[in-house]
Amino acid sequence: MAAVTAAMIKKLREVSGAGMTACKSALVESDGDFDRAVDLLRERGLAAAAKKAARIASEGLCSSYINPDNSIGVIVEINSETDFVAKTDDFRGFVSLVLEQVHLSKNQDVAGLLAEKWHIDDSQTVSDALINRTAVIGEKLDIRRFARFEKQGAGLLVNYIHGGGRVAVLAELSCDKPDSPELSDAGKNVCMQIAAMSPKFVSREDISSDFIDKEKEILSQAVNAEEAEASANADAKGQKYRAKPEQVLQRIIQGKLDKELKELCLVEQEYVKDSEFTVGQYLAHVSKEIGASVAMKRFVRFETGEGLEKRIDDFAAEVNKMMQS
Repeated sequence: MAAVTAAMIKKLREVSGAGMTACKSALVESDGDFDRAVDLLRERGLAAAAKKAARIASEGLCSSYINPDNSIGVIVEINSETDFVAKTDDFRGFVSLVLEQVHLSKNQDVAGLLAEKWHIDDSQTVSDALINRTAVIGEKLDIRRFARFEKQGAGLLVNYIHGGGRVAVLAELSCDKPDSPELSDAGKNVCMQIAAMSPKFVSREDISSDFIDKEKEILSQAVNAEEAEASANADAKGQKYRAKPEQVLQRIIQGKLDKELKELCLVEQEYVKDSEFTVGQYLAHVSKEIGASVAMKRFVRFETGEGLEKRIDDFAAEVNKMMQS
C-alpha cells in the first residue's frame, strides 16, 4: 500500500476544495492514486449534491463585476440554503469565480454556462465545480441567473451592490463623454434608484403591446368589479345606482394604467434624491452639465431569492425527530 503523505493531502485539497479528512480518506482508499482520489471525491460530491437537490436554496448573494477597460459588465445571483453560508468567505469566493466565468463566457443562459469548461480547471465543467463546492460547503448551491453586457457604443457601464449583496444592479448609459465624472456620479445615482424602486423598463418604448393589453384587461376587470359592487350595495339599500358611461370607465382604466406605468418605467419615476425631478428630467439636467446627451440604454436588477419559495424550518418538529431517533 502506497504511503499517503501530507503533501499529497495538501495537493488534493487545493485541487478539490474538499476537507483534509475527506482528502486523506480518498487517498487511502485509492492506494495513493491521485487521479482516482479526485474521482472518488467527485463521486461523493455527486452523492452529497443529490441528497441536497430537494432542499430550497433561496438565500445567497447577488454580485456584479465590470472589467478594467469598462467594455464588459456582468451580474449574477447564486443561491444557498442559509444566510449564514452566504456570508462565508468560501461562498463569496465561489461567487467571484463565477463572475469571472461569466465575464469570459459567450453563453446567454445558465444551462450553457454550466456545460462550459471551468476557467480555473479545464478538466471539469462549471457544473462539476458547482457540485464539488456544494459538497464542500454542505448546502445546496445554485447558479440561478446571470447577465452579461458588452458596451454598445460610447457610454459607461456602471454597477451598484446594496445590502452586502441582497440587491445588485448593472446598467449601461450612453454618452459621448464617457470619462466625465458627472456621468459616473449619475450612473451610481440611477443605479441606486433602480435598486430602491425596482423599475421593470427603461421607458414605455420598451414595453410590449402584449404587456399593455394584459394590464388593461386586468384593470378593466377590476374597474367593472368595482362598478358591480357599487350597484349591488345601492340595491341593498333600496337606492338606484347611476352606472358610469363606458367612456368614463375607459378614462378611469387609462388613468390607472398610466399611474402603473409611471412606477414601472425608470425615466418616469420620481427621482428619490430630489422629488422635484423624474429620473428622465434628472438625466436631462446631467446632460446639460456634461454638454452631451445622457440616456439609460438598459439595466438589470437582481434581488436575492426574488420569486423563490423561502425556507421555513419547523424547529419543534426537528427537535421531536431528534428525540425519537
